[in-house]
Amino acid sequence: MLKTLEIENIAVIERAEIEFLPGFNVLTGETGAGKSIVVDSINAILGERTSRELVRTGAQHAFVSAYFTDIDPCVSAKLEELGYPKNEENDLIITRRIGADGKSLCKINSRTANVSALKELGKELVNIHGQHDSQALLNPESHIGFIDMLCKSDKPLCEYKEAFSDFMRIRRRLKRLTADAENNDNTASLLDYQIAELENAGVSSGETERLTERKKALDNAADALSALSALDSCVNGDDDAPGVRVALSTAAKELEPFAPFLPDVEKLLRILADTDAQLEDALSLSRAAAQQLDSDPEEKEAVEERLDMLFRLSSKYGGSEERMLEYLESAREKRALIATDEQELERLDSEYDAALQRVSELAARLSNERKATAAEFEKNVKRQLEFLDMPGVTFKVDFQKGILSSSGTDRIEFLISANAGEEPRPLARIASGGELSRIMLAIKSILAYNDTIDTLIFDEIDTGVSGRASGRIGQKLKALSKDTQVITVTHSAQIASFADSHFLIKKDTENGRTYSNITPLSKSQRIEELARIMGGLNITDALLNSAAEMLKNSQEVN
Repeated sequence: MLKTLEIENIAVIERAEIEFLPGFNVLTGETGAGKSIVVDSINAILGERTSRELVRTGAQHAFVSAYFTDIDPCVSAKLEELGYPKNEENDLIITRRIGADGKSLCKINSRTANVSALKELGKELVNIHGQHDSQALLNPESHIGFIDMLCKSDKPLCEYKEAFSDFMRIRRRLKRLTADAENNDNTASLLDYQIAELENAGVSSGETERLTERKKALDNAADALSALSALDSCVNGDDDAPGVRVALSTAAKELEPFAPFLPDVEKLLRILADTDAQLEDALSLSRAAAQQLDSDPEEKEAVEERLDMLFRLSSKYGGSEERMLEYLESAREKRALIATDEQELERLDSEYDAALQRVSELAARLSNERKATAAEFEKNVKRQLEFLDMPGVTFKVDFQKGILSSSGTDRIEFLISANAGEEPRPLARIASGGELSRIMLAIKSILAYNDTIDTLIFDEIDTGVSGRASGRIGQKLKALSKDTQVITVTHSAQIASFADSHFLIKKDTENGRTYSNITPLSKSQRIEELARIMGGLNITDALLNSAAEMLKNSQEVN
């Protein structure tokens, strides 16, 4: 429970320390005295958003400290989850310093923390119920949360949420693949054509260069053959003239007689013989070259066609054989990915059906659990409201089937009829402010018995309520405080009279500055405060007697 709250330099409170007790604690005071500042300070400790406007004028920073004792095991578990130590005394200190520049410094058991950690931990420590909670009752979207909080087990909801998350993951993936399917069909057809075209072409690296050289040879074959033929005629001669070999042979024969007495002639004859042999070699090479230059028109046409095809492919897939082969490999990879997507689409179709069936079954199970809970909830709310001076009330939890969502298929709305014989209708259409306050208290009372929160704070729950109804609210808060610490800010004397501890928030002016002080009241001081609430400025003996009797009677109520 919340044992001590220290406040420094928040709005009109310069410094205050409140020692809360177990049971029912109440804070009263005139309008504007600073009651809401206490709630704002607790909200700051719970990690709620704050503003530099909270810092008292002239101060460099504001400071709030909350000391909790006998913390619940859920709080200990949350501390461990967040990475903060639990001390042997089983207590907890949370502080928050708010600078005039708006920056915060938070600590949990003296260790620095961020605001999100405070918020996570705060959910396990304190529930604050204010006027905005009554407004939440007017929003049907919030009603399903009340029912889920009361379910005996959170397993059906957890199982459903997990299954729904899987279902949505499959659905998003399937939707994307389906949207891509049409484009993939067109892309696959194009890739299939391109792959087939390149594979059938049988492109090889360096082929264009080799074919170009071959074409050049084929294009010049006739001229080359003519030149080689002329060489042959020159060496061997023809019908018109003897060749070089004949002429050299004749010359050699004419020189032979002079060899015996002319040594140079012998050497000359050897050179002529070598020349004849070289000419024979030249003719052999010429004949070999001529055979290579066999100009086949069909081969020339085939080479030209192949080069034309390679040029056409290069203009589509890259300027070289290497580029074309790279394009082919890339096209094969893309086609394989599309094939994988097609297989994935088939798999997801089947998986989607199974996931839809499972999430639908879990939604139906969750709905049945909620309906069973709602039936009991209706009885308990009716009983609570009758106690809170709303006899003849009819309260109904209306179920409608909606589309699958993260919370199931249920659309839940609270309906009420405050008068016998009237059809239950939505709260927003018929409930007054005072009725909403009591309905909210009834629901919170029921929830409190199913909650592990040690401290409940009710901020001006008496709005729109007076007289007998206020007394019943006081009794209900008193009953709640037997199991849970209750702190209430109120303007109602009837409610305040049921408190175990009563604190007065009073505003004074000193040296031109406004100060608010928070003081625990003795029994006599409580009587005076109750009389003030009942009668305003003119506190008569009759009012004091009435206040004393009210306090006596309220304290005698179990």
